[in-house]
Amino acid sequence: MDTLHRCCAGLDVHKDSVYACVRRQEGARGAETIRVFGTMTPDLLGLSDWLAAEGVTHVAMESTGVYWKPVYFILEGRFDLTLANALQLKRVPGRKTDVQDCAWIAKLLAHGLIAPSFVPPEPQRDLRELTRQRVKLVGQRAAVSNRIQKVLEDANLKLGSVAADVLGKSGRAMLRALIAGQTDPAVLAELALGRLRKQIPRLRPALTGRVTEHHRFLLRLLLDEVEMVEQLLGRLDERIGAVLAPFFEAARRLMTIPGVNRHVAEVVVAEVGTDMGQFPSPEHLASWAGMCPGNYESAGKRQGGKTPKGNRWLKRALVQAAWAASRAKGTYLAAYYRRLAARRGRKRALVALGHVLLGTMYHLLRRGTDYTDPGGDYFDRRDRDRLTHRLVRRLEGLGLKVTVEPQGQAA
Repeated sequence: MDTLHRCCAGLDVHKDSVYACVRRQEGARGAETIRVFGTMTPDLLGLSDWLAAEGVTHVAMESTGVYWKPVYFILEGRFDLTLANALQLKRVPGRKTDVQDCAWIAKLLAHGLIAPSFVPPEPQRDLRELTRQRVKLVGQRAAVSNRIQKVLEDANLKLGSVAADVLGKSGRAMLRALIAGQTDPAVLAELALGRLRKQIPRLRPALTGRVTEHHRFLLRLLLDEVEMVEQLLGRLDERIGAVLAPFFEAARRLMTIPGVNRHVAEVVVAEVGTDMGQFPSPEHLASWAGMCPGNYESAGKRQGGKTPKGNRWLKRALVQAAWAASRAKGTYLAAYYRRLAARRGRKRALVALGHVLLGTMYHLLRRGTDYTDPGGDYFDRRDRDRLTHRLVRRLEGLGLKVTVEPQGQAA
């Protein structure tokens, strides 16, 4: 095999140690020098100085949990770094040690056999950590909301069967009254606001239960936790808005797409970035995100098309946007969803629509333009003759004689 890098290094990164192998091409064979370093900052600075002294130009390492990050950030800017997917660097079974791992990585790098992973620049990394933390907090809030619902069920209060949101304004007012000791269902039902007041006759029996001091204590504890998480979410949204400032124009373009709100646009910018030069085509981006069909073929037969693993944070946001876009009236995206869901089912159609959304985002970011919707009748206009033929056949199947004439001639 051809040698692309005459002097390179492979790193096997762990929590407390880094095994480093410097490989030099000397004639037909490669010479290897291996050393072990700690993971404290002084140790990593020593690793960087040693690699530079050895004349290393290219360094490769596995993406091992979060342990690769401090190593990568210290070496960044001094060497040409390659972060590799660990699944693509497996050795032959039965021949695995830390020393052999770093030497194997160095050998693959020397021959150009490692596909680099996408590592965004620092501003985008900061935004990515903030948006991911927001997802965690939203999940935490949902978990606490479910626990509140369980406490209410334990007290035989069926508030969730009448109110769509137990933690809405009306629900919180009723919860605070319960915590304060109010148990009269008529009084609790009168705390309903807005459209929920129409449900007061149903709320009275739903709020009749057996509330003990134990239930009040749990409700007070859980409601305080919800409010604390919501305060953290407010602070996090403010910070995301500040960090998003350099990418605001790109996020605004994404929000012109039906179904893409501010949160989805922030996640897309955080995970993908604004420079589409990282991805040669929309298909490459969809494959990286895990929003395309899988490709598994053997003996000339397609064995399966399950979507591959990809960026789960981006995939979650795209599916949420696809669900919102599928319900938008009079849009191309909604028409595409209905057209595909009739043949392939709702779940597959949502993933396919997410794929379309991601491709649309790719082109908007690459061209720097806003979204223009082709219209909900796009497929009818494109396949007008085909649609006419299909509808005529359906009517003839009902025993009707159909004559089709252009509207102008009929007049």
